[in-house]
Amino acid sequence: MIKEYIKPELMACCGAREIKNGDVVIVGTGFPTMSANIAKHTHAPEAMLMQESGVIDADPKRPALSVGDPCLNPGAAMIGGLVEIMGMTLQAGRVDVGFLSGSQVDKYGNINTTVIGDYHSPKSRLPGSGGANPIGSLAKRTLIIALHDKRRLAERVDFITTPGYIDGPGTREKCGLPPNTGPAVIITNKAVLGFDPETKEAYLQTYHPDCSIEEIKANTPWDLKVSRQVCPTAPPTAEELRVIREVLDPFRMIAIYEKRGYI
Repeated sequence: MIKEYIKPELMACCGAREIKNGDVVIVGTGFPTMSANIAKHTHAPEAMLMQESGVIDADPKRPALSVGDPCLNPGAAMIGGLVEIMGMTLQAGRVDVGFLSGSQVDKYGNINTTVIGDYHSPKSRLPGSGGANPIGSLAKRTLIIALHDKRRLAERVDFITTPGYIDGPGTREKCGLPPNTGPAVIITNKAVLGFDPETKEAYLQTYHPDCSIEEIKANTPWDLKVSRQVCPTAPPTAEELRVIREVLDPFRMIAIYEKRGYI
């Protein structure tokens, strides 16, 4: 193991470890792309990565700045469009993993990217769903990236843009969403939260090495349950860091996330 790493690298590795060999994964930019490519270059070489814009199995030489970044095109297995990704693949039930983030995430994994405050008289309006709602609704597992504080995490989001487990057990199915789908983890700058299979509520699964359980609970706006098997998050391995620094991000663009608070 290597101790000299930055928090965004640890978070990207946490995401990578959730991807299995052979998974079909919809990724965006930033952490999702980094995580998916770490997995593909280490333990999941047969994972198939798809961009919402229609690029399949991209092999970029630097991190993409958007889902339509031209760096995604050279060497890609296919360049299609929204119909191929969101229609023929996602809506057909063929996507195993989707990466998501949002301005608010609550204890059931619901995501808000629509409005902060009352919908009709908001404190601020946000960009909306994009492809997040269908990804969160139809992917078999969703991985959520969030900052760990009481502004980004909520006991209940102000507006459900993208459904997690909504109100708890059975609610997704009552709303007509496919069975056995939903959030798998919330990866934050302090911890990895899993979801209890009975209550569907997020709980503390691992805590990052520079954080304590008490600090994490103090920064969580609900009564965060702690797993009996809770342990420190495993740091990046030497191979994971090599892949990040030499293959995926030789210009160290990931360091920008330190400036955005992912530390």
